[in-house]
Amino acid sequence: MPLRYGFLSTYPPTQCGLATFTAALLDELNSPVPGACSGVVRLLDATDRAGATAGPAGPAAPLARPPGRSGPTGQPVLVGDLVAGTPGGPRAAAQLLNGFDVVVVQHEYGVYGGPDGDEVLAVLEALDVPVIVVLHTVLVEPTPHQRQVLESVVASADAVVVMTETARVRLVEGFQVHPRRVVVIPHGAADNRRAPAGHSGGPTILTWGLIGPGKGIEWGIAAMADLADLDPAPHYVIAGQTHPKVLAREGEAYREGLVTQIRDLGLTDSVSFDDRYLDPVSLAELVRRADVVLLPYDSVDQVTSGVLIEAVAALRPIVATRFPHAVELLGDGSGLLVPHRDPAAIAAAVRRITTDKAVSAGLASAAAVQAPDLLWPAVAGRYRQLAAGLVARTGSRPSTVPVPAPAPVPAPMPVAR
Repeated sequence: MPLRYGFLSTYPPTQCGLATFTAALLDELNSPVPGACSGVVRLLDATDRAGATAGPAGPAAPLARPPGRSGPTGQPVLVGDLVAGTPGGPRAAAQLLNGFDVVVVQHEYGVYGGPDGDEVLAVLEALDVPVIVVLHTVLVEPTPHQRQVLESVVASADAVVVMTETARVRLVEGFQVHPRRVVVIPHGAADNRRAPAGHSGGPTILTWGLIGPGKGIEWGIAAMADLADLDPAPHYVIAGQTHPKVLAREGEAYREGLVTQIRDLGLTDSVSFDDRYLDPVSLAELVRRADVVLLPYDSVDQVTSGVLIEAVAALRPIVATRFPHAVELLGDGSGLLVPHRDPAAIAAAVRRITTDKAVSAGLASAAAVQAPDLLWPAVAGRYRQLAAGLVARTGSRPSTVPVPAPAPVPAPMPVAR
């Protein structure tokens, strides 16, 4: 019998990286077995709850379906909501999740109620089934309370998944964490390795994702001014909506500042916005058309980037600032690394890729070596292996028995086209 996975996470239609990650992983875990039993307890804040259209009124409300029963399309169903700050909500959420064989808890500080999201601890305390915690952020300099929360989260888990070796080292060396519980499984990606369709005009430079301060898009725009001499001229596409939390806090101030910068630099014909929230098919088409994917992020701390993984898996040439995940993933030659906040360096890297076919081909070849292990089928296979080991293990929870790192699951090699 296939295992039944219960997820505690944000979930579509919520627009955030955790929601997208959970939807993709759950879909892949369900896909090999029609009618596989999995479900989600969805994280909401008060404003999210007001606009929610699916799922019960809260984790304590009667369920529309028994826990773990898939909907008529075989897609995972929402079995309940955990609304931040709801009295009794964490325990009720745990009761729902205890109906599954394994619980997968997505962790970011900002998605749970309480100071630094410490409401998650009440959920973890009430769980009776094996727990996998997936850490999307590992801070270099946490506050004392952030440290206490993360160490308590990890202590409550049977296994802890981080997505990069950098995050593993940072977690083990910087926190009170048993290293044998920590497993590295990469962020997954859709299979967009098909050859891109040809397009007329100059090369397309693409940055995508939810937009807000820290994305470094202003440095990419400034770099375009240094590329104006190229013929044909490149076009910079900035795709994505403003992050909902940024929108609630600051409105469109960041995007409006970028528009002003574009106008002041005379780049209105060279830079454009696509402010839609793209479905997977539309996003795949956009990514495949990109001649360069640009990640000009300001962060010097980011250990996980789903956009970076998607770009490598799609075999797109990449220019990225030296944030930790980029340094780790692109170090084998599958992308060009540039200093932070350096438009001249960004322009030089983009120029190399768009004017030298050998450079572009070399980057794509290096990415092709990594891509199979980054695709969702391979990643989900490693989660299955990890979960099966936890369920098969006997003894008290959490156990101090080492968690074996799941081996990569072979994935189909790219087909030459």
